[in-house]
Amino acid sequence: MAATHSVTLDGLTGRAIEVEVDIASGLPKTIVVGLADTIVNEARDRVRAAVVNSGTTWPDQRVTINLAPSTLPKTGSHYDLAIGVAMFVEKTLVPVEATAGTVFIGELALDGRLRAVRGVLPATIAAVEAGFGRVFVPESNVGEAELVSGVQVVGVRSLRQVVALLTGEDEPDDPPVPPLEEGVGLGHAYVDRVAGLDLADVAGQEDTRTAVVVAAAGGHHVLMTGPPGIGKTMLAQRLPGLLPDLTREQALEVSAVHSLAGVLPADVPLVERPPFVDPHHTASAVAIVGGGQRGIRPGALSLAHRGVLFLDEAPEFASNVLDALRQPLESGHVVVSRAAQTATFPARFQLVLAANPCPCGQGGSVSDPCECTPLMQRRYRDRISGPVRDRIDIHRTLVPPSRPELVHETAGARSTAQLAPAVRRARERQAVRFAGTPWQANADVPGVDLRKHWPATDAARRLVDSHLRGQRLSARSADRVLRVAWTVCDLRDGGQPDVDDVELALALRRGTPLGPLLRDLVTS
Repeated sequence: MAATHSVTLDGLTGRAIEVEVDIASGLPKTIVVGLADTIVNEARDRVRAAVVNSGTTWPDQRVTINLAPSTLPKTGSHYDLAIGVAMFVEKTLVPVEATAGTVFIGELALDGRLRAVRGVLPATIAAVEAGFGRVFVPESNVGEAELVSGVQVVGVRSLRQVVALLTGEDEPDDPPVPPLEEGVGLGHAYVDRVAGLDLADVAGQEDTRTAVVVAAAGGHHVLMTGPPGIGKTMLAQRLPGLLPDLTREQALEVSAVHSLAGVLPADVPLVERPPFVDPHHTASAVAIVGGGQRGIRPGALSLAHRGVLFLDEAPEFASNVLDALRQPLESGHVVVSRAAQTATFPARFQLVLAANPCPCGQGGSVSDPCECTPLMQRRYRDRISGPVRDRIDIHRTLVPPSRPELVHETAGARSTAQLAPAVRRARERQAVRFAGTPWQANADVPGVDLRKHWPATDAARRLVDSHLRGQRLSARSADRVLRVAWTVCDLRDGGQPDVDDVELALALRRGTPLGPLLRDLVTS
């Protein structure tokens, strides 16, 4: 019996497994055991053809392939390479000691070429944590594997090349294998389509532009309501440009999710900018939350981790999709459970919702009056449930500006490059304040910790308490007001949120006019 090692992934959590191959007397038959799914069971045919085309024969005996421990579900095609190498070891064509401390990851083609697979980055992290010092991966996956320190990464093109490296023979001149193209349909999450978009392009809407700056500074969620063509989508697309680059730790988190989804570009293995994900309103709950029939994969919530999730035409999304946002908005992660497997994915994103005021979209318009009945308007608004609305920090209602306002505000509109430094300074203040904690932005801090360790002034707390007693705020929304107040305080370089900061936070939540004070704060 021979054994090699690979990695199984449960969400972003990986665990090293032992791949055993045993050749015994009996009728010719190859079986795979160890709680393997259909994709893994198909490996016996792929590996058999690859081994035969790599210079040796497949035994005319009973071959048993075991993936241990058998209690863990196995899915995916990345076990092929470990099985193929184990067969060479069993046939004494590769010395046992050559595979010690090594993990093998990759899918074999029938001719022995090694195809790229998804999840190499989290699999390499798991291999290092398990104590392995070397990992063999497909050549096109080398970039993401090399992001992990403390391990020797060997990129290979074929099973023949792996055998040559393990035995010390001359490497064959195999052609390169193209990178994984599985994520072409999800490219909106990784191709930076919003790069270079300028906030100054939005005509008018000075209050909402200011609200977007506050949202970027503290990581707050935003709901924008207004008629079609007023600038809601433009504002949402320009929010990522205000955000600072991801830290090294954040970039690895985001890249690991993208690797698992199979959409991490081979030429850019480290995602350094906050992602911007904008799924269509016909997307299913599985596409948004995560899941799938053949293995659990991350959805849009996790693909937007450390970035922006934009739901345009939010009321048009299915109700179960919108309600699925509740738990991730509070916890920062999403748990996907199936009968045989449960996976946890990070989901710390900024949610931006855009909605029309009514089904016809002309609610509040003067030039083209709305023809919807009050009942139709209410039903349309209620598609975004109260619990979801309560989790949104900033609410803005956009109205068409008058011509004088449009001319004045367009001429004096500040660009993204002018506003981004204020966001960066606010984020730096938060990084210092929350050093040594698991939180990085004001929106991340639980209410109980915020009140205990970073309280507002006594007058500011009394103002919030008065709104609580008057039932104008819920307990959750009161905490969210305090978080926004801290962001306003950070933008003005204050030491502690005061009454003015809380009043501005309340105005941002209620959607009332902000006035010039906050505009001056974010542009000074």
